[in-house]
Amino acid sequence: MRRAYKKHEVLPDAVYNDVAVASFINKVMKQGKKTIAQKIVYSAFDIIKEKTQKEPIEIFRLAIENAAPILEVKPKRVGGATYQVPMEVRGERRLALATKWILDGARAKKGKPMAEKLAQELIDCTNNQGNAIKKKADTHRMAEANKAFAHFAR
Repeated sequence: MRRAYKKHEVLPDAVYNDVAVASFINKVMKQGKKTIAQKIVYSAFDIIKEKTQKEPIEIFRLAIENAAPILEVKPKRVGGATYQVPMEVRGERRLALATKWILDGARAKKGKPMAEKLAQELIDCTNNQGNAIKKKADTHRMAEANKAFAHFAR
């Protein structure tokens, strides 16, 4: 029998003492350049504070909450046919998908520094707009369309 997977623990970040922010920084990071990723995220938070006059950590949490999907489809093979079965998303995966979609949305924008693009995407997500929210809606639409196959879920 295989050994159980030991979950990697992410330590809270230095400024906000928040695990979600720390894992977000890790996802922004490319090629192991963590200090650059931290500069990007913290300057994005400064831009958010400037634009919205609100606490950036609250905006960040609301953005993640708004972008996190509740349902997703997973392929399941039944008797030679593959069905897209709608399933609920676990808590950790919700956070991971929301983070990924927000970053993808920010990276898709062109012509501005990453900090500005990230700040704009986070603000958009708090207002239920932007690429990440669109992606969530598409995922939910797919799950809704395949509701007939829900009985295949384990």
